[in-house]
Amino acid sequence: MGGIFGVVSKTSCVMDLFFGTDYHSHLGTRRGGMAVYGPNGFQRSIHNIQNSPFRTKFERDVEELEGNLGIGSISDTDPQPLLIQSHLGSYAIATVGKINNEEELVQKAYENGHIHFLEMSGGRINASELVAALINQKDSLVEGLLYAQEMIDGSMTILLLAPEGIYASRDRYGRTPLIIGKRDDAFCVSFESFAYINLGYKDYSELGPGEIVLITPDHIQSLSKPRNEMKICSFLWVYYGYPTSTYEGVNVEQMRYNCGRLLAQRDKGQDVHPDSIAGVPDSGTAHAIGYANESGIPFARPFIKYTPTWPRSFMPQKQSQRNLIAKMKLIPVDVLIRGKSLLLIDDSIVRGTQLGETTEFLYNSGAKEVHIRPACPPLLFGCKYLNFSRSNSDLDLITRRIIREREGDNVSDEVLADYADPDSQNYSEMVEEIRKRLNFTTLRFHRLDDLVTSIGLSPCKLCTYCWSGKE
Repeated sequence: MGGIFGVVSKTSCVMDLFFGTDYHSHLGTRRGGMAVYGPNGFQRSIHNIQNSPFRTKFERDVEELEGNLGIGSISDTDPQPLLIQSHLGSYAIATVGKINNEEELVQKAYENGHIHFLEMSGGRINASELVAALINQKDSLVEGLLYAQEMIDGSMTILLLAPEGIYASRDRYGRTPLIIGKRDDAFCVSFESFAYINLGYKDYSELGPGEIVLITPDHIQSLSKPRNEMKICSFLWVYYGYPTSTYEGVNVEQMRYNCGRLLAQRDKGQDVHPDSIAGVPDSGTAHAIGYANESGIPFARPFIKYTPTWPRSFMPQKQSQRNLIAKMKLIPVDVLIRGKSLLLIDDSIVRGTQLGETTEFLYNSGAKEVHIRPACPPLLFGCKYLNFSRSNSDLDLITRRIIREREGDNVSDEVLADYADPDSQNYSEMVEEIRKRLNFTTLRFHRLDDLVTSIGLSPCKLCTYCWSGKE
């Protein structure tokens, strides 16, 4: 995934840009960058943040950067912001999203006179550079942004820093958020709504799907109106979003309480009697609080994440290393585990490896029972719109491996739809197979209809592709 943040101010923007970008560190773990425009023109700094937090890598840059306009990025993929010089002038660009038709767009760029792209490791092209190439094919930045949004298959939210201000373009279907904050002498634009609160900004507006605005220190100019259709990513509330953030008026923490409450309601009358409810830290904790509040069963922390040194578990490239980190950072509390029946809520089950190892770890620590309640439905499809997973194939998903074993290599959309139906026999048997393989006492997933209710937006405004396979 990734996060972006921008500031336009009548005074120096550097400190606000530094802290606002840093507040997006939960969205990416590989690259961080800032670009500013000021009396010396454009200045930029990019660092690798895989082994050190954004804040420590950029503390020295804050002293050297000078400007009143700036954009910043945290990325799980490409280094950015990029500095671009073109017939439209010089600008900096940062993006969040995913391009599925990269080869087609590169070929069209060649045909339209684009000479070359910088090639990264593995033969890839930087997504922000490709977006800039699309923009530069038109006669103005606004036309270019509209063209890029039309041509990209996938999703792309863009911040473009020019001498006159920041052009902010939310992706065509609003799959990722983009929110503007305001204070007396400045505006900011942010993926996460909480990132500017401590900097003194107040909520000003949220860009609609496909909307484009120009942000200057004095005003917001609308350049392209919002589109009618929205498909914001539901997984932002389930997992990726920070608890203090709000998207489309729905707070992440409150939504997770709603999730847990509905999970508990589904469990009423079932023959499950845990001694305590626990979240798999950190993303399952709020869901677990919601479950505990609804059920009346105590919330507890039978294991604690060792936060002083361990980063997010998916940071290394190798899955085996991520699994090891996930194991090493959880410390058991023996008195809350031994002889106890535990009900755990995790945000999701992807491969199943980490949660299976966590369950084994609890049994080895003396747990009597381990009941699992994922806070979303079974993941059946890899995301086509955002880079929120490093899975290279749908077969990385434990669900799809089980389906392949049951149905063979060529599975129709109709069969997959049946496995996604929580009332079908195929769904029940798939869930039971996951339970047995991962050695859970019981396993019940959050239903998709309950998940939509937990968010509270109209179903037609939400993207649920990874669970339903429906656009």
